[in-house]
Amino acid sequence: MIIDTHAHLDFPDFAEDLEGVVRRAADAGVTRIVSIGTDVASSHQAVELAGRFPGVYAVVGIHPNDALDTERTGPGIAASIEALRELARHPKVVAIGETGLDYFRLPSSQVTRMGVQAFGDEQPEDMKALIEDGAVKSAQAVVFKAQLDLAAELGLNVVIHQRGDCRADTLAILNPYRDRLRAVFHCFSGTPEEAQELLGLGYLVSFTGIVTFKNGQNVQATAKAVPDGSYMVETDCPFLAPAPHRGKRCEPAHTRLTAEKIAELRGETLETVAKSTTAVAEAFFRFS
Repeated sequence: MIIDTHAHLDFPDFAEDLEGVVRRAADAGVTRIVSIGTDVASSHQAVELAGRFPGVYAVVGIHPNDALDTERTGPGIAASIEALRELARHPKVVAIGETGLDYFRLPSSQVTRMGVQAFGDEQPEDMKALIEDGAVKSAQAVVFKAQLDLAAELGLNVVIHQRGDCRADTLAILNPYRDRLRAVFHCFSGTPEEAQELLGLGYLVSFTGIVTFKNGQNVQATAKAVPDGSYMVETDCPFLAPAPHRGKRCEPAHTRLTAEKIAELRGETLETVAKSTTAVAEAFFRFS
């Protein structure tokens, strides 16, 4: 048995053949799928899917890239957290997330002229983007902390999204909650040393199809180095399809290919990796 611990089954990519997607996953030995929310609406959909399919479970949350919209144009942070609280009462909601920080596409990365040398040398578009960067970071931090508070209140663990140069900020917000919840850093692509830091803090990591990519040597080294009981497997579908499907739509059945690659890297059998990652996922998400 293999568990896809991070999928986005609510995405329109699956609208036409969702039953087939779930069936193919089961045929590949992927018997449980965790469908992840990225805002209140998609969290609703994740819960609905969990109610529809016996092997599907839901995680409800607000993605950091949706944080500013939640604050400015959505229902507001307080109302959104209350909506997540209600959704989390469903017996098949198994965590809060995905939440965290994402500095990969800040407004400053979109301006034409980059690399400002010193304060006072900026062009107007630079200054506007830098100010907006601050607004984005602030909203992400507020929404992240609010979800950590909710998770601690409800006794749920959290699924962490971290992308861009936000590692220090992510840990600064997360670490005060270490005695109240556990966290998994999904789609982990860091070095063995970075993984070891997280594991030393009591967190987990999860690997996607990136581990099968020809240019994925960094992730491969990490997947080989982390100890048993410290990692899970996922697809992040419909993204990041593993080889030989790279560039195509990813789906939960492909979790098996990621597990097979990790088994190869570690000199283990697929059965060993499946058993280990399933045990980790069952302890973290507490499906029962």
